[in-house]
Amino acid sequence: MSARARGRLARRRAVNAIMLAVLATAAVVTVLPLLFILVHLVAKGASSLNPAFFTHMPEPVGEAGGGMANAIAGTLIVIGLALACGLPVGVGAGLYLAEHRGMWLANGVRFLSDVLNGLPSIVMGIFAWQFLVRPVGHFSALSGGVALGAMMIPMIARTTEEMVRTVPPSLREAALALGYAHWRTGVTIVLRTASAGIVTGVLVALARVAGETAPLLFTAFGNQFWSTSVTQPIAALPLQIFNYAISPYDDWHRLAWAGALVLIALILVISLIARVATRARFDTGSGD
Repeated sequence: MSARARGRLARRRAVNAIMLAVLATAAVVTVLPLLFILVHLVAKGASSLNPAFFTHMPEPVGEAGGGMANAIAGTLIVIGLALACGLPVGVGAGLYLAEHRGMWLANGVRFLSDVLNGLPSIVMGIFAWQFLVRPVGHFSALSGGVALGAMMIPMIARTTEEMVRTVPPSLREAALALGYAHWRTGVTIVLRTASAGIVTGVLVALARVAGETAPLLFTAFGNQFWSTSVTQPIAALPLQIFNYAISPYDDWHRLAWAGALVLIALILVISLIARVATRARFDTGSGD
């Protein structure tokens, strides 16, 4: 190797090392705030976590102790309703966008999905109050679940579209050649192949709405008592955390920190379960 070639190779290695260092620094700077938030949550909220926090109701003002059992149950109910509303609509819309790209309707739906992805949550709350709460005359868990589900739809639809586009056309053509109908090919072959990526997108959407407070203020409203009825106001962790955090009582502040920690842990557990459930597809290379 000539001296000129060796010099060029040395410069390329030096530039590569510098860029790797810059990228590694950017990655660390990105993660540091998240680690700081997590450590701060654990430091503030772990001391208030005990069996009573998960099994007891909130105590009246001025009394120490109590828990957030009603808020934890309410959060699970509202999230379940949001998934029931947003998942089928979002996946169906995403599959349509991927299979009919170029059509005027698909282009319009894609544009609206991109716009709605950036819609402030409080605006969604006002719309939900106008069309779901005001006609029936009272707040309810169902209206809260529908509001959160509507927020999930654009994100799930766009994620599904992108994941379906990664499926090799040969799979689709093979299914059609075997006599599968177009709709059956999309549901049983394409969606199944892209399911790991779609699940990830659904979890991201779920994590986004699980901590939303503004839509629930206009729909679920909150409830200091135990309630699992979907037609009545219901407690939720974001609402309870908000109310306790702005209160003047130190004991409620500690419960708010503990509630925030539980909310983060809930999202983490759901993510881990989904990752384990889809691990087989990652291992076999049939997923994303």
